[in-house]
Amino acid sequence: MPANFPVPPSSGPFVLPRRTFLKSAAALSALAAHGPLDLFGAEGASSPALPGATQLAPAQPPRMTTAMRWLTLTVVNDEPGKYDPDFWLDYMKRCHVDAASWNSGGIIAIYPTKIPFHRRNPNLGDTDPLRYIVDGCRKQGIVITARVDHHATYDDTAQAHPEWIQVDAAGKKKRHPAQPDLWLTCTLGPYNEDFMTRVMQEIATNYRVDGFNHNRWSSPTVCHCEWCQRSFNKFAGAAIPAKEERSNPTWVKYVTWRERRIWELWDLWDSEVRKINPDSGILPGVPMNGAQLKFSELRKRAHTLYLDYQGRHGLIPPWIVGKKGKELRAVLGDKPAGLTFSVSVEERYRWKDSVQSPAELKVWVSVGVAHGLRPKIAKFSGVLRDRRWLQSVDELYTWQWKHEKYLRNIRSLARVGIVVSQQTARFHEAAATSINSAAGTNSGAGTMDDAGNGLYHALIEARIPTEMVHEDFLTPEETDRYSVLVLANIAALSDAQCEQLRAYVRRGGSLVATHESSLCNEVGERRADFGLADIFGVNFAGKAEGPMRNSYLTLEHATLHPLLAGFDPQAERIINGVTRLLVKPVANFPVKPLTLIPSYPDLPMEELYPRQPRTDIAVAYVREIGASRIVYFPWDIDRSFWEFMSPDHGQLLVNAVRWAAGPTQPLRIEGPGILDVSIFRQATSLTVHLVNLTNPMMMKGPFREIIPVGEQRVQFILPAGAVPKRVHLLTADRTPEFSVASGILSVTVPSIALHEVIAMDLA
Repeated sequence: MPANFPVPPSSGPFVLPRRTFLKSAAALSALAAHGPLDLFGAEGASSPALPGATQLAPAQPPRMTTAMRWLTLTVVNDEPGKYDPDFWLDYMKRCHVDAASWNSGGIIAIYPTKIPFHRRNPNLGDTDPLRYIVDGCRKQGIVITARVDHHATYDDTAQAHPEWIQVDAAGKKKRHPAQPDLWLTCTLGPYNEDFMTRVMQEIATNYRVDGFNHNRWSSPTVCHCEWCQRSFNKFAGAAIPAKEERSNPTWVKYVTWRERRIWELWDLWDSEVRKINPDSGILPGVPMNGAQLKFSELRKRAHTLYLDYQGRHGLIPPWIVGKKGKELRAVLGDKPAGLTFSVSVEERYRWKDSVQSPAELKVWVSVGVAHGLRPKIAKFSGVLRDRRWLQSVDELYTWQWKHEKYLRNIRSLARVGIVVSQQTARFHEAAATSINSAAGTNSGAGTMDDAGNGLYHALIEARIPTEMVHEDFLTPEETDRYSVLVLANIAALSDAQCEQLRAYVRRGGSLVATHESSLCNEVGERRADFGLADIFGVNFAGKAEGPMRNSYLTLEHATLHPLLAGFDPQAERIINGVTRLLVKPVANFPVKPLTLIPSYPDLPMEELYPRQPRTDIAVAYVREIGASRIVYFPWDIDRSFWEFMSPDHGQLLVNAVRWAAGPTQPLRIEGPGILDVSIFRQATSLTVHLVNLTNPMMMKGPFREIIPVGEQRVQFILPAGAVPKRVHLLTADRTPEFSVASGILSVTVPSIALHEVIAMDLA
């Protein structure tokens, strides 16, 4: 380890593009008169100036961006007069909540509205529960936002405004699947543009809220209403596809058109509410499936965003919330990011009025906080039927309030950057289909998430801190803080993005890539060769092999390459993956640490022997280009690791990252268990987060209990010039002994129950 580890370069303030704001409500009418088909301009062109519009630089961030701990409550329709708002005001005070969001309007109003077809809750009488909550929050200094729901309406509205209702491919208006007496609204057309804009204007005017939370505001389902059909035909000269087909060029155009419409609505709403209250703004919910929206567009608009990933279900591991949160933070840059979590059991059967176990609730939130997310609890129903969650949230929020200065992060100090590709998530099906058809086989290559999850899990086990880099921000300011970038089957990359990665390598950055990375362009069309063939040192031979059965890899121990570090010399071979690309080396590879043993029969047992016990076909291409180190695996090592959890595959992935990164990793931790780790810099401190995931329920089912792990010996390479004057364990509330030698701080953490933070106050 070097004596001094340089502070990653600061990206500086991000200069936002100028935005279009509508000056007045009259501009909205002018826009409608102008015709909805002209909102987007010609394909590929920038949006034209809108009638009555002006170009303004963004105002100061809204007040809600300062909040660290949120509570969102959705009061259900039968509760006015039944639930106790004072209980919630008292509970927020007790838990040190500094921001609240209350449902207010959209599908139904919980205040005295004057907007036609904005149905007022019939149980309100002459009360105004929204006013009571807004005033109560203001007395406590709590930021208060209004939650609005965009996705459904009632029969009288559907009859008066059929153009507001969503339509299926057969031309039939769509009822709500869970509540058949409601209708689904088209979230792209005049319902959102006209009706919901007026709802927000009314709430902002009467209550001067600090912002708006948006629920189901950008439905990913395809609407075939007359408005959508006309608008899309104007944009693309084609009909809306009947179903999602990622290999269909018209579907690609539809995705582009739908997004551009969503951004138009976003800009409209944010403009209108900020005209009424400049300290406010909009805060739409972000689905966990980032592929639904191009996240890079969010950086231009969002003041802050909260990942809507409310809890675990099925086989989801607890670390996934940190991974998804880092993807969001990669998009937002230096803007605050948060996590919307629920106290309910998050399964497909929708038990929204249920309660998770305390251990499960705490591990989910703790992982999010450890990776820089601000928590926001989402509670449905103001009447409590199960109070067990109250203490858990109180304990979580009180701990965070007590240590808030150590949670206001400026920068992660991780040196491994994982590239996030929404292009691949959207269009990888087309890439996989074309590649597999070339091989005459259906290889079952999986999805980008499988590869990304496999890589991420391997690095979790190795306790290597990581961050995410979005494909649209591969600039020196974003990438040069990392010593290595990892492409986990990132198939879809544009020529410009490939050139940015080449430039990163020319500047001395290292690269680890797997399988189909760069084999397709940004919309999933297969190239004749890898976009990064010159970096990988191999050409695509035009074929893929898979699914491979009974195939192996030879560990060439005689090479002494670090890729094989930690493998027992007695291990001569390990299992192969499922799919590999045939490639032709064009660079010099004097060292081949891994070679192929092709598939051979697995039945009858008497025939179970390799026909080619040894080949010189490399399955890991390792090379050095100047100061850069490159590792390319032409097979699905990361996806296979996620499916099989073979420790050998995990070890290879970790070794590849460690070798490529060189001696720059800032953290080394020795001790038992599985820990999720992160490192951050604050204004006057450094922190190392250690979240204990050691639990039999880590990969399935909710945690029943927290199982502590024993002593952890931590070594941390201090940034240049950083001198710790005090080291404190925040959860244990103790000051351990520590030492600093050659720029490395050493400290021992006696044990970790769930979440420990090593906080270093700087001199």
